Amino acid sequence: MSLSVGIVGLPNVGKSTLFKAITKKQVDIANYPFCTIEPNIGIIEVPDERLDKLKEVSKALKIVNATIKFYDIAGLVKGASSGEGLGNKFLSHIKEVDAIAHVVRFFENNDITHVNGNIDPKRDADIINLELILSDLEVVKKRIEAVEKKARIGDKDSVMKLTIYKKLEEVLLSEKMLHNETFEDDYIDVIKELNLITIKPMFFIANVLESDVNKEFKIDGYENYRIIPISAKIESEISEMENEDDRKMFLEEIGLQQSGLDKVIKFSYSFLNLITYFTSGKEESKAWTITKGMNAKRSAREIHSDIENGFIRAEIVSYNDFINNKGWDGVKNSGVCRTEGKDYIMQDGDVAYFLFNK
Repeated sequence: MSLSVGIVGLPNVGKSTLFKAITKKQVDIANYPFCTIEPNIGIIEVPDERLDKLKEVSKALKIVNATIKFYDIAGLVKGASSGEGLGNKFLSHIKEVDAIAHVVRFFENNDITHVNGNIDPKRDADIINLELILSDLEVVKKRIEAVEKKARIGDKDSVMKLTIYKKLEEVLLSEKMLHNETFEDDYIDVIKELNLITIKPMFFIANVLESDVNKEFKIDGYENYRIIPISAKIESEISEMENEDDRKMFLEEIGLQQSGLDKVIKFSYSFLNLITYFTSGKEESKAWTITKGMNAKRSAREIHSDIENGFIRAEIVSYNDFINNKGWDGVKNSGVCRTEGKDYIMQDGDVAYFLFNK
């Protein structure tokens, strides 16, 4: 499972600076709107110190981290959904992501222009979210037009879909994000088919001054959203440091326990209900991302569909037991390795070995 997060926001709020910092990927950054036209895509490793221990115990040749894919999506302006600025070119890219990180600027800087002239986090957040709502509304209206005729003559599938589409239209016309609404179970599959933007979970990244990264921030009207304060400038400085010890020392000096990137990654995992399990042997120690509550058979698919299809059983041991007993031989000798069937619910930190029919 590859986690993907789309970074959105108005022009010049720090999206591309942040993207460059967290991915260490050179992107085109300039002090004018619409500098980023095509989405920059960066795949970064998810830091997990457990992999280093697993490699040591297993004497593995390498470690393979889980990854997150970040999409830096072009800056939007009021009217984008109807063609202003870059128009709705960006929307297809947002549809690809699992979650949306909405970057809002909280700091004043006369050298960095603001597309709307001044700093106003609520206004800026409202502008972006309204464009997302209007884009979804256009999709829903087209679907309504497509099924109305059949629904009038009693086609059951069309009647059902029209009911759902009308409910979505009602929410969107009230300028509400769909991810804040609760829908009946029967609606879910139909809604998924539409691949709507505002159904995707969203959190905010507050781009703040270096001195404010440990403070809490709020946006009026968005009290139910998580807001993660980050200084894009600090993240940029950290990304230039090649040595991990230097990065740790720098963070300690400015009073931070972790980088903004780590905060975003850890929050994204919990936000999307994701956990990590491991495989570990002489070839490699590797992290695998799955949804919390996923069973062993379905989890095996992340490695290869053949393992899921031919699943026999799984040898499971907790991370701590694996480390304390010095690997597979040790856990088997000590009796802490368990044999689990296809319905076993995987836990974060499980070390697994799947047996399957080839």
